[in-house]
Order: sequence, then structure tokens, then C-alpha cells
Amino acid sequence: MFLRLVAGATAFALSAPLSPSTAAPAPPEDRPARQSTWAEADKTGFGTARATRSNVWFTLQRGRVSEVFYPDLSTPSARSLEFQVWGEEFSDKLSQDATTATTRSDPRSLRYTQVATDEDGHYRVVQEYVTDPRHDTLLVRARLVSLDGGDYRLVVKYHPALDNGGGDDREADGPWNQLRATDGTVSSALLARPGLEGTSTHGTVTDDIVQESLLADRVTLALGFGDTVGRAVSQARGSLRAGFGAARAAYDRGWHRYLDSLKGVPASAAPVEREYLASQLVLAAAEDKLHRGAFVASPSMPWVWGDQVEDLSLPSGAYHLVWSRDAYQFGTALWAAGDRAAARRTVRWLFGTQQRNDGSFPQNSDVAGTPVWESIQLDEVALPIVLAHLVGADGERTWRGVRKAVEFLLSFRDEESGRRAPYSTQERWENQSGYSPNSIATQIAGLVCAADLARKHGHRALARQWLEVADRWHRHVKDWTVTRNGPLSDQPYFLRLSKDGQPSRGASYEMGDGGPTSIDQREVVDPSFLDLVRLGVLAFDDPAVVNTLDVVDQELEVETPNGSFWRRFSHDGYGETRTGGQWTITEPGTGTTLGRGWPILTGERGEYVVDAGEDASSYLLAMAAAAGPGDMISEQVWDGRPPTGAACCAAGEGTRAATPLVWSHAQLVRLAWTIQRGSPVDRPAVVADRYLR
Repeated sequence: MFLRLVAGATAFALSAPLSPSTAAPAPPEDRPARQSTWAEADKTGFGTARATRSNVWFTLQRGRVSEVFYPDLSTPSARSLEFQVWGEEFSDKLSQDATTATTRSDPRSLRYTQVATDEDGHYRVVQEYVTDPRHDTLLVRARLVSLDGGDYRLVVKYHPALDNGGGDDREADGPWNQLRATDGTVSSALLARPGLEGTSTHGTVTDDIVQESLLADRVTLALGFGDTVGRAVSQARGSLRAGFGAARAAYDRGWHRYLDSLKGVPASAAPVEREYLASQLVLAAAEDKLHRGAFVASPSMPWVWGDQVEDLSLPSGAYHLVWSRDAYQFGTALWAAGDRAAARRTVRWLFGTQQRNDGSFPQNSDVAGTPVWESIQLDEVALPIVLAHLVGADGERTWRGVRKAVEFLLSFRDEESGRRAPYSTQERWENQSGYSPNSIATQIAGLVCAADLARKHGHRALARQWLEVADRWHRHVKDWTVTRNGPLSDQPYFLRLSKDGQPSRGASYEMGDGGPTSIDQREVVDPSFLDLVRLGVLAFDDPAVVNTLDVVDQELEVETPNGSFWRRFSHDGYGETRTGGQWTITEPGTGTTLGRGWPILTGERGEYVVDAGEDASSYLLAMAAAAGPGDMISEQVWDGRPPTGAACCAAGEGTRAATPLVWSHAQLVRLAWTIQRGSPVDRPAVVADRYLR
């Protein structure tokens, strides 16, 4: 109905405001529920109020608001909110038909401004975004400016996807100048000042609903959320009543106070201060507010696919979950930067969601702690112990969790192979089993830290037993993971992993992600072995370490205009296609997709360089340079393998992978403090004292 009313000689021949659509979609019981398709992963902005009473997060992508989260960070409840501009001869959607620049308006806040201009010079639309610290509301202030004197109209198009899916969303009754939607569990209300001039709700081919309205040229939109329609309307009204200016001031003030509570920007980060501050803010914003201590991996979906890929399990994809591995990275960065309360909250959340029946930690879970994926990864069992030790969490409750985790490690036997720890069913990158130097490093560190906690609780015999296992694994880590006859070097080097604990034997395995169907384990290396050094298990100048660095650089280093990055491992296929298209699940052996460079690996290499007594500033500069215009750092950067540029991205800049990846931001913060301190900030002294002296 909305579009029919404006068809004709001009887009403005409206004799009366639009009324609610008579073509609203059928109630959910009368139509099959389908999941929404979500927006692409390469976000240009991510924000929320610092205040815990406001449980709304927003993302920006390609000139629009993409997913909005409510009531927690595992639950997107909107697919998009975007503007269109109508002229007599065109109807432009800003996300497709205009060029948009996104910036953080204040380097000490997560407030964003988007400026969209069409290529023909007809108009400019300026948009500013905050969430209201006092309400569950996203506020958008927009201004349409005619650049050529033409008469143009601003239109908003809102696509709900309430409670992590839009198939059961429906229009809710209310005044014609409000856009209300509900699925019975979560509701939203879109209001405006000046008011919406005409509204319409209609269904889409995926059985979702889309709501839209004409707007004034200068307008403030309030998208409120609640468990009922009335609550959502109340939230939006409250925000409009206080005004955008008041919300913006309170929003900025909350983030300013947070940064003021931390350590100052270290001298090491002075050349990249803006990106350092952005990383602190993104890291803090990734903590759920209803489940304190739960930090998600990213507020985006894997590439474009969102929930279209059934293998990714959740309606919104896998990255809105909590991994204990990622939580360790976040916790160590928070601790180094001075947010010790958040680091301790992370430990409490981890041991509060530990699997009580066996002491393990889930591969991942939602922010409430409900497990989602079911594989066992032993580094994810060990790292919470190391983090607890770092932050001094040695109370009785944590100690019980640590003891159960160690008991799990010592009794672990892989069901398929029958092998015991430190063999892991999955290693760090989650698609292979075997003896991984990275996983073994974390397990050794976990046992030594646990033994220290055991002594503090009076369990000296238990501590001796655990240290004996750690020492045995330390003696054998090279036997399990260093090949002496591999094709990549004349000297011994660490493998990504050995399948059978015999690294000089030519065992083969299927790579995954479209990689080789069968490859000799001696042909696959991975920079992640450096955790052996950072965690204090091996010295930086250990001959096998030094030689493996040369092998890894030959095989995996990516030199870009922004600096050096590294791919995850040989023949990695987790990345864009060869022609720059979005990643997709592919059949083994196709080589359709290629893994690109990872900023986190640049940061980890920088930590090694610091430990070796060298200048690591170039690694910090490279990570910061990889950030986009909204200061978001991606999971991956384009690696320069052609095609480069138009096909995807410029070399050394973020790809369409998950952006922001919170781990990337945490790694930048931790590297800055490692440079400042002159040694790895998360290295457990009890491990280094045992093995490096």
C-alpha cells in the first residue's frame, strides 16, 4: 500500500498520512516460521551504552543499522534499519545507492556518524547513532540535505527479527504513527520526533515483516524494545521525551568515565592512540549486561551467511557465543589495561558455567552459559585455570572448579582414537584432532597454575602429582610435535599438529574448509606454537622455536602495505573465494576458498619479538592500520593474492570476515602492554620460573 500511494508523477502526492497496512502478515500460527537472513559480517560500527540498565547493542554496515541486539548479546532482534531518499525519478536505498563514510565522532566513545551522498550530487543524509543509557532504545538522528535544490523525501525501512528470528514477527495494534511489532516474547516500537508521517507494515517472501514510513527532513528515531509492546513503546517514548542531545551526552559520559577508570594509554600505544582506545571500548562493549562476565566473540555473523548455513547451528550464527579460549584473551587484555573487575567477572562466569558433570568447559555457549557446540578442546579447559591464576581468583568456589578441570584433563580419553591428554579432540582452530603444540602449551601452563593454587589450599600432594604430569608433558612436547625430517626445512620444526604423536612419520589427514583431501602432516605449520614461548614453557631462543619461525614466515607470512600478517596454517581454506566472493562451506579438495591474514597472529608475533628483546612497534602499527574507517578490526585482512581491490578489499585491510572480531581488539591492547612492560603480560611467573630458569 505504501508504494502504491506514492506511484504517480511525484513521490510527494500524498493527500493524507499513511495508515496501518491492511496487508499485514498472518499470525504465526497461520504461516510457517522461517528464519531471517542476516546482514553481512563486515561491520563499520558497534556500540552500546556503558550503563547496564540499557540492554541494546547496535551494529552498522554499509550505510545502515544492521543487527540490533536485545535483550542480550546472543540475541539479535532486528535485521536492519535504513533510510531511503525519494525523488521524482528515483528511490535510493542508502546502503546500495549512495556512498557512505562512517566515523566515530568521539575517539573516547562508541558514538558514530554516517554521511551518505549519492553519486549524482542530489542529496546528503547525515545520521548519528547512540543507545539511550536510561532506556532500551536505539536513537538515530538524521538530516536530509538537498544539494541541488530538488525536493526529496526521507523514508525509513525497518526490518524486525525479534528474539533471534523474524518468521513469527507480526504487526501489533496501535496508533497509525507508530510502528509496532511483536513475536510474543520480544517487541519493538519505532517512534519519531517529528512524528512518523505515514506507516506501513507488509510481509516479505521469507515471511518476515518490513515496516516503513515517511519522515521529516530532520528527525530523531527511537527504536525501543521490551518484553511487551507497551514496554517497547514506553522505552521509545522515554528516549524521545528526554531528547537525542541528552542521550548523546550521557552516552559519551559513560564511556569517558570508563576509560578514565583504566590505566592511561601506554607510551607504546601513543602512535596508535585512537585505535587503542577503540579497542578498549569494543572489548568492554562485548560484555553482556544481563550475564556479567560473558563476552561474545563478535557482534556479527560469519561473512554474509548468517543463519542461512545450517551447519552453523544457531539462527544467528556462531559468533554471538562465548568461547573460554576467547574469554582468556579478553580477560588478559582487560587485566593488563586496568579493568581488573571485568577480568575477575570473566573468571566467575567461566567457572559458573563449567560443566558440573565432568569439569570440562563447553566448546561454546550462549551468554547464559547454555552449551551450543559439543566438541572437546583441551586448551579451553586449561585456559580458564591460567586466567584464574593471573587475576588472583583463588577462593573456594574457583578452587573447586579448577580441581574439577584438572581432573578432567588427567582422565581425558578421546572417544574416537582412544588417546589420552594432551591429545585433543579439537585444537585451537577447531577443525582437527591431534597433538597440538598450542594446546599442549596451555595444558602445561594450566597444570602448573593449578598446582600453585592447590598448594595455597593445602593440597601439597595433589600439587606434586599435577606438576609431575606437567613436567612429563614438557619433556615430550617436542617428541609429539616437532618433525625432524619434514620437507619444509633441514632442521627440526613444529607442526601445526601430529595426528599420532609421531611427527616424523608421514601420517596424512583431510584439511577441511575445501583444502586438500589428504596431506602429509609434515607439510602443515601454524604460528600458534608460539604459545609455548609466551606462556613460559619454552625459551624464545629454543632452536626448534627459532627454526620454526623461519618456516612459518616462508609458508604463511603476508606482506602488505600495512605491515606483516600471517595465515592460520598451511592450505587454510577459511576465507574468501579466489575471486573475492564471500566464504562458503565447500567440499574437500575444491580449493574454492582461501584463508587470509589474521591480525591476532601479528599481535602474537609481536609478543614473541618483545620476549626476544627486540622492537615490536611495527606489529602494533600493522594491527592498527588494519582497522576500517569506524576503527573496527576484522578477523582477517586481505592477503594480496589476486584479485585485489575491486574483487574484495585492499591488501592489509579487513575482509568480509567477522568485524569487529573482539579477539583482534583484545590482542592489540595486550600487545601494547607487553611492549610497555618488556615481557608478555599474561605469562604465568610460576610457569616461567619452572621451565625458563
